[in-house]
Amino acid sequence: MNQLVTACYIVPGLPHPYLAAHRNPGYKKLAEAFQRVREEIQQSQAEYILYFSTQWLTVLGYSFQADPSPEWVLVDHNWHDLGSIRYKMRVDPAFASLYAREVKAMGHTVREVNYKGFPIDTGTVVAHQFLNPDNRLPEAMVSCNMYAEKQETLSIGQAGMRAIEAFGKKVAIVVVTGLSSRYHTDDLPLEKDFLSSQKDDEWNRKILEILGEGRLEDVSEVAREYNRQANADMGFRAIWWLNGLTGKHNSFTGQVHEYQPIYGTGAALVSLKPTQLIRSIPGWVNDEADLVERMDRERDQARAKSATAKSQASGAERPSASPNIVTFEAHARDASEIAASSAPAPVGPYPHAKRVGDFLFLSGVGPRQPGTSEIPGVSFGAEGEVLHHDVVLQTEAVLKNIKAVLDEAKVSTAKIVDVQVYLTDMKRDFQRFNKVYAQYFGVGGAWGCNPTRTTVEVTALPTPICVELKVTAYLGE
Repeated sequence: MNQLVTACYIVPGLPHPYLAAHRNPGYKKLAEAFQRVREEIQQSQAEYILYFSTQWLTVLGYSFQADPSPEWVLVDHNWHDLGSIRYKMRVDPAFASLYAREVKAMGHTVREVNYKGFPIDTGTVVAHQFLNPDNRLPEAMVSCNMYAEKQETLSIGQAGMRAIEAFGKKVAIVVVTGLSSRYHTDDLPLEKDFLSSQKDDEWNRKILEILGEGRLEDVSEVAREYNRQANADMGFRAIWWLNGLTGKHNSFTGQVHEYQPIYGTGAALVSLKPTQLIRSIPGWVNDEADLVERMDRERDQARAKSATAKSQASGAERPSASPNIVTFEAHARDASEIAASSAPAPVGPYPHAKRVGDFLFLSGVGPRQPGTSEIPGVSFGAEGEVLHHDVVLQTEAVLKNIKAVLDEAKVSTAKIVDVQVYLTDMKRDFQRFNKVYAQYFGVGGAWGCNPTRTTVEVTALPTPICVELKVTAYLGE
């Protein structure tokens, strides 16, 4: 296979491992891990390096380094006491132009930066000094928009893959980002550095465990919760960008080279080597808002056309409706309910599903067994309390019940566009749930769809179950 992405790397961007490795054993270990990553890149077939650093921030659109030979002396504004870094890089402006055009075509503001003395961020400079100090490979770099949310950042990553394909050369991807980013608030001798929060440390280790298994998409899915719990570096946007570029999947061989604190924050080096072909996805719409808007517009236009035809056939003269306005009454007239005899009966006054226009909305689906309402994989105590639950068995049962409802509605699983997941024990069950989920959804999944997904933890569900899914299917072409 013509694999243009040789490997992806996650590296920290604070200057301590480069300027102060002699002052802390942890910094030295990070510096040694940088050297191992450098050797990997040198031994690979990579012909250039693409950086995405959370320290190169823009507030309006995206910037691309287009100076072919940026050269300066970096003094970090936070850590100026550690010293300065003199750098000289070799940039390929042709790739910068390709990437900028892809992002501009999406409607974003872009700038190709090409003037002497432009201040390249600390993270990119540190990564360059460790990984490519002799300019053996040309480099490229794109800014991180500090206000872009998940779907936009995913889309910018996917635009990067389109640019990589247009460029036609093999690339090593380097995202420069920290893990948790709670700094020490009091002056601390670097020799005594430690992670500022035990909770952050636990979250960092869980994230690294998942990355070590090559599950990039799973980390992208929990990035918002990770940010809420551990104050992730720039909301972990670098992971969203990388996940978008690689096509949103878990098909990597992962390796965690090192994990250490840097002034209270979490810092790690990780390698992700693809086990499937990474390529751009034609017509892939990452922005959920854009997707819903597009589908709503197509649906409304079709309904307006149908209403006009009916009006003309009846001879009635009515004011023509705007194709972008559909009333609730119009939705209600078209709605139809689905009752599936092969699925467990609802536990309240609601249908299994409701078809409204071009969408099929399923009510929350749990793992109860059809006919008996028994719950698989659960054991109870003498007082009726749940002693144990098996999320794998329950997830499999949920998916079977979803299939039963879709079959009743004569809708293919490939039509699923959105999934909402509710777990009662995120910490314990998320990883095992996700393994079952991946067998059905995503690239290579049995159901032939890659829907958007939201996963949340809830304190309880209406029956003593540990997982419930709510599914939406789009019925249009």
